[in-house]
Formats: sequence, C-alpha cells, structure tokens
Amino acid sequence: MSQNLEQSIVYGNDGALIRHRVLRNTYWLLALSMIPTVLGAWIGVEMNFSLFPGRPGISFMVFMAIAFGFMFAIEKTKESALGVAVLLGFTFFMGLMLSRLISYTLGYTNGASLIMTAFGGTATILAVMASIATTSKRDFSGLGKWLFVGLMVIIVAGIANIYLQLPALYLTVSVVAIGIFSAYILYDVQQIINGGETNYISATLRIYLDVYNIFVNLLSLLGIFGGNRN
Repeated sequence: MSQNLEQSIVYGNDGALIRHRVLRNTYWLLALSMIPTVLGAWIGVEMNFSLFPGRPGISFMVFMAIAFGFMFAIEKTKESALGVAVLLGFTFFMGLMLSRLISYTLGYTNGASLIMTAFGGTATILAVMASIATTSKRDFSGLGKWLFVGLMVIIVAGIANIYLQLPALYLTVSVVAIGIFSAYILYDVQQIINGGETNYISATLRIYLDVYNIFVNLLSLLGIFGGNRN
C-alpha cells in the first residue's frame, strides 16, 4: 500500500510538471506568434493588402479556406518542430488579414491610440482570464459546448451581416464575440492545467485565436465609438 501511495505521488508530480511545461511553452509560443502577426499587419498596411476588394463574400470564403488549411496542417505537424513553423506562418497570414482593419483605424486622427488601447485591453483580458483559470478551483469544462454553440451563432450572424450590412447587428456580434472568446481563454487555459490539452502547439493555436478575435472586435468597437475623423 505504501509503495502504491509513493507511485501515485510520483506520477502526480510528473503530471503536474508536464502540465506546467505545456503551459509555459504555450505562453512563450503565444508571445513569439505576435511577431509574425505584427509583421504581416505592417506589410499588409504598406501594400494596401486586401483579398478580392469589393467582393466581401468571396473574400470571406477564401479566407476561411486558407485559415482552415493552415489549422489542418498545424494539427498534422504539431508533434514536430515543423508545427511551430506552420503555426508562425498562420499567424503571419492572420496579420495580413488584420491589416485592412489596422489601415482603416489609422485613418482616424487618434488611430494609433485606439490600436494601443485595443492591444492593452486584449492583454488585460488575457491576463485576467488566464489567472482565473490558473487559480480557481471551479471546473469550467462544462462551458465547452455552450461556447461552441455561441461561436456558431456569431459566425452565422457575421456571415449574414456581410450582405445585410446592419450596424446594430455588427455591434451586437462584436460585443458577444468579445465575451465568448474571453470565456474561451478561461476554458482553453484550464484544459492545459487539467491535462485535457498536452500539446503546446495546439494549445497556442487555440489561445491565439481567442486573443486575435478579442483584439479585432475590441478595436472595431473602439473605432466606432471613439474614432475621430479629420
């Protein structure tokens, strides 16, 4: 009995070390992924990049096809160093896709300030949600199915508004999206802590998408309510 107890303690300690290592590597890779994102956004702004200008429906479908292609490749290569390279390539692409919003925001006289505010707000949300997930004894795994349903709803609403162009719907989707992806950070970080996610590349992809979507929607709202034109 004593031997079994000792083994369980050893295995428990090993499991905790593995989870800590996955979480640490995830945070490091998440920080690293910001570099190609910023680079992609900067290049996109300089090149005035846009997928199929004036054809938002086609642009969205092409974007989704490329994004899901990257995510499929990341999952296929996540057990090797190649997975890191593919992930960073994906974050560069996402930076390119962000450039149109960045360019539009920089058209405001206070555009740079709005971008920094959105960045600071996103970083704050990440820090708060990650801290809650790390310190709370509450199990947030039950949020998964509800968050997925909410995600599907905002995707459908977002696609519909490409054609409807309703300002009220756009605002609603942005606000709800910030809430859903903030909760997703809580869920995804706790998945790592509880051992539900043991691959740091997959974990980074999930949290990166959470952070990216919070930033995009927060910046959009800041531009609508706080942007100043000449």
